[in-house]
Amino acid sequence: MIAIGSDHAAAELRCTVRQYLEDQEIPFIDCGTDESPSDYPIIARKVCQMIQNGEADQGILLCGTGIGMSIAANKHRGIRAAACSEPYSAKFTRLHNDANVLCMGARVIGAGLAQQILDAFLFTEFEGGRHQRRVDLITEIEQTEAQK
Repeated sequence: MIAIGSDHAAAELRCTVRQYLEDQEIPFIDCGTDESPSDYPIIARKVCQMIQNGEADQGILLCGTGIGMSIAANKHRGIRAAACSEPYSAKFTRLHNDANVLCMGARVIGAGLAQQILDAFLFTEFEGGRHQRRVDLITEIEQTEAQK
């Protein structure tokens, strides 16, 4: 299950992503929003909490650039979010970082490129091995910072 969400700047791209997921027969939950204006940290929280609670395996967050959503998402324990504007980064954030949230910017990419990025992110598995150690180090940092 994938949780998706956008702010008002990316509502149209969210519709494109929804259609892509439907076409690929990938189950998803739409966390909105169509409200304008909307605050991206609220949407990021909804999607990230679904992952934290086990209601979703991955998330897709959309805003104007993808950066604000990425920053907000990465404040949540257990979330590794990456803002990607091309397929290469989307592929390698899965392979090497085991990212569980993809962030994209509606003002940065178009619908066709978004689909290529989605393909790279959703159909790439974490490579593990030497990369697992690094993901574990990220988790250790997260846990240490949470105790402060």
